[in-house]
Amino acid sequence: MTTSADQGDDLAGKIEAATRKIELQDPDEGLPLLGRVINHIVEIMGVTVLCSIVLVVFVNAVSRYTIGYSFVWAEESVQMAIPWLAMTGVFLSVRRGTMIRVDFFFEKIPLRFQGLVAKLGYVVNIGVLLGMAWASLDFVMQFGGDVALYMEIPVGWSTSALVWGAAGAAMAYTAELHATWRNRDTTGGTVS
Repeated sequence: MTTSADQGDDLAGKIEAATRKIELQDPDEGLPLLGRVINHIVEIMGVTVLCSIVLVVFVNAVSRYTIGYSFVWAEESVQMAIPWLAMTGVFLSVRRGTMIRVDFFFEKIPLRFQGLVAKLGYVVNIGVLLGMAWASLDFVMQFGGDVALYMEIPVGWSTSALVWGAAGAAMAYTAELHATWRNRDTTGGTVS
């Protein structure tokens, strides 16, 4: 005889196994070679930026507490790297279909209109991201030549991440819209 505790443990084990399988599977499975290469390049960039941030913060903290010396450029370098980390994440989440969205209201729409609403959502996302890219480009053109105080490099190096990231995410949404339109996906779901 199984108790409710045993059933709960069995269910927890099944959930853990399913979660582990999902977490370990290749997120780019089924993509064409070019798509996989693009995603892996951006992924390597993101991991490199993240590791650099962690290394700088760690070395600076150890130095501060062991020998009483803090690198003045450390905080500035982290602040300049964060936009690149964020934009690689945004680009990959759009490409892999893991961007946060609210399905509650979408599921209340009659099924025959969901495809149209999804396509309109793509168009709105593309427009917003292109607007962000344009505004970011304008910002970089006006203020990108300003030099960072300690690192003495143009801040455009950092803020240009917003241009590239927003434009890249807009292109990823455009590709998704094209694939959805081409396959005449009437459910509005992601086309693999």
